[in-house]
Amino acid sequence: MSLPTIRLRPREDRRLRAGHLWVFSNEIDCDATALTAFTPGDLVCVESARGRPLGVGYVNPKSLISVRLMSADPRAVIGRDLIVARVQAALAWRERAFGQPFYRLIFGEADGLPGLVVDRYGDALVAQFTTAGMECLKPLVIEALEQVVRPTSILIRNDTASRALEGLPTYVEAVLGEPPAETTVIEGLCRFRVALGAGQKTGWFYDQRPNRARLLPYVTHARVLDLFTYVGGFGIQAAAHGADHVTLVDASERALSYARGNAADNGVAGHVRAIQGDAFDVLRELRGAGERFDVVIVDPPALIKRRKDYEAGLAAYQRLNEAALAVLGDDGVLLSASCSYHLERHALARAVAEAAARLKRGLQFVDEGGQGPDHPVHPAIPETAYLKAFVARSLSVL
Repeated sequence: MSLPTIRLRPREDRRLRAGHLWVFSNEIDCDATALTAFTPGDLVCVESARGRPLGVGYVNPKSLISVRLMSADPRAVIGRDLIVARVQAALAWRERAFGQPFYRLIFGEADGLPGLVVDRYGDALVAQFTTAGMECLKPLVIEALEQVVRPTSILIRNDTASRALEGLPTYVEAVLGEPPAETTVIEGLCRFRVALGAGQKTGWFYDQRPNRARLLPYVTHARVLDLFTYVGGFGIQAAAHGADHVTLVDASERALSYARGNAADNGVAGHVRAIQGDAFDVLRELRGAGERFDVVIVDPPALIKRRKDYEAGLAAYQRLNEAALAVLGDDGVLLSASCSYHLERHALARAVAEAAARLKRGLQFVDEGGQGPDHPVHPAIPETAYLKAFVARSLSVL
């Protein structure tokens, strides 16, 4: 069956020919193909201004990203077989990379399923459908997950704010079995209880796994400050690896209640304290009290969610890192991370360096990282390389 066609304006096909999967509304020749003729989620074939087929995907005339390709092969059939094959390929890589079934199973465009995120917690899956096109394919996706992974439960967490950009409602529903209200994630030496139906995102931040491991050589006998701790991912692992004292900070009391429980479950409650409050306010109070730490972790939520927020967000990263460095002792270690894909890696490094310069502190970058292998980067889609982290050593004089 032939699909309706979306034709691009002249010279707007270069990005797609390089492997990108997105078509923006201003790249479409609306005289040749009126976007208003399509219903969100319709399957389409995209072609260049000269009529050369570029691939097949789905359209949403209400979104700035009007088309997302699912295959560069114009003959590909977007159906059950294709989705099953993509899920099988994704699962094969995760099983190769990880010894236990705790990982991000599907990472959108990077796994050939744009608009879909699936996290695995043993036999339980939590999925998010963030685009109208993937929402239309939801029955096929659920069928593929059941066939390939054979989970006991699937929870749909379609409560993310990004769905509004696609004109989609928000909801949470169980589509298989009885998803547990909470489950346990195993990472390294530690176990973490997380809420699946009410926690942040899909319950756990798998993407920071390599950076949590990256920090462990520096925590023995250290005083550690874990900002934006959520349920204690960085800080509790630090305590389990020999930190003398760990301070966990988060604005959410619910998250901290899980963090306290996780500290107890891992036998480190005596080394951990939790402070509920805004990170800037807490840092100000800690500095005023003369507290100093050997290791400080700065892992905020995205401070730049849209390109137009760039300057304000960059300033926030600079202030945050300066406040963190102000409570970091000499020869201390700072881990500074950003999940804002609008913030370039070099810009985060510069923000940390400028924060140190304002405090007249020496600084050495000693390590850097990004997201884990369950969040693969599509080489033609820079937006998939969103997470960046730097480990820096702070010196009184350099």
